[in-house]
Parts: sequence; C-alpha cells; structure tokens
Amino acid sequence: SAGVLAIPWMYIRMMGPDGLKHATEVAILNANYIASRLDPYYPVLYKGAEGFVAHECILDTRVLRDDTGITVDDLAKRLIDYGFHAPTMSFPVAGTLMVEPTESESLAEIDRFCDAMIAMHAEAMRVKSGEWPADDNPLVNAPHPAEIVTADEWNHPYTRREAAHPEMATAGNKYWPPVSRIDGVFGDRNLVCSCPPMELLALG
Repeated sequence: SAGVLAIPWMYIRMMGPDGLKHATEVAILNANYIASRLDPYYPVLYKGAEGFVAHECILDTRVLRDDTGITVDDLAKRLIDYGFHAPTMSFPVAGTLMVEPTESESLAEIDRFCDAMIAMHAEAMRVKSGEWPADDNPLVNAPHPAEIVTADEWNHPYTRREAAHPEMATAGNKYWPPVSRIDGVFGDRNLVCSCPPMELLALG
C-alpha cells in the first residue's frame, strides 16, 4: 500500500537534512557504546577494521552457552524480568542478540539495558560455579510472573526477590509478564487457528 509511504515522508520532512544526519550519528554512537560496554561479556561480531560497528551490534551468546549452558533463549526470557523486550534473537547469526538502540534511547535507558546484560552474565557464572543448578536458576525459569513469585510454595535455590527484582533494577517500576516460559518453537510449528469456521465467513 502506498499509504505507508506517508510515514517515512513525514519523518524525513520533520527531521530535515540536519536532523537525519544527527539522528544517524547518535544511533551509531549508541550502538558502539553498547558494543564497548558488553564486548567483555558477549563478544561483538562483525566489527569493522577499526573495531567499530554501524547502527546495530550483534552480541555472541554462544561462548556463554558453551561455558555455562545458558542459551540465548534463556537470556531473552530473563530480560523480561529486567523490564526489557528482547532484541532480535538468532538473526542473522544463530545464538546471538542483535541490538539496535536507534537514536531515540536515552543514555540512562541504554545503561539500564547494559547493566541488565552484565547482571545476567553474572547470574550465568553462578550457574557455572554450581551455586545454582543448571536446571533450576533464574535464567532457565524466566520469566517470573506474579502468580509464581507470590505463590505459597517457593522451592527454588534463589530468592523471590532475585526472581522478580534482579539487582533491584525493576523495584520501582515493575512489568509483570502475564505467563511464564512458553515453548516458542513448538508454537511456531504447530499453528492452532482460532478463527471461525469457513462456513461463517462465506459471502452470501
């Protein structure tokens, strides 16, 4: 539909040449800031000859997986507990997170994301050390909805606070996921259509 062209046209008109250039510069700076902070924990792929990335950075979580057993899926689900929707997962490289901060994120929000990623790395190290079992830790059980965290029984080796408020990052503004972990691959491969029967959709 040509109607969608109105959106980029309005954006370009409102930003102007100088605004578009500035937005691009800030987006590139933001991506490189994230890459610089997180590279010691998650190797950044496809850096240029000078060690920089463009407007997005690809974090390789496969090293962490091989070292601790924590997968990119675990990290993506655990980010929900920290109040983030996961970045693009396993594209264009399987086992990676592609982070594209754009020009509109504040430094405080970018730092909050980086802090969450670093904290999850520390959590994975607690799994590696044996402090938390590989099959029962905040990462593999994430996300943690209110129904589970407030249940009468709690039989995990980590605390409810560690489950729901990791690093206290979300204590003042908590997003509660409506459900716990689901099998996304199974759902993608086994479509359950909730549409009305075709007879009801027939014209006539």
